[in-house]
Amino acid sequence: MPHRRTKGLTELPDWKQQHNRSHKQVRARVEHTFARMKGWKILRDCRLKGDGVRHAMLGVARLHNLALTG
Repeated sequence: MPHRRTKGLTELPDWKQQHNRSHKQVRARVEHTFARMKGWKILRDCRLKGDGVRHAMLGVARLHNLALTG
């Protein structure tokens, strides 16, 4: 959760701004990852029954690792 200004303050302290900046960068990476995964057919066809999601995610992780190494 990012830090917010309290009433009456015009700016956040430097350490809170730095923390917000790092939080924003990590969140952007995660959101981009989710967006890419939603476009993959294996996840679109996967239903929320049983172990379907688990098996789909294991397959995606393996494909990702293969792409990184190969």
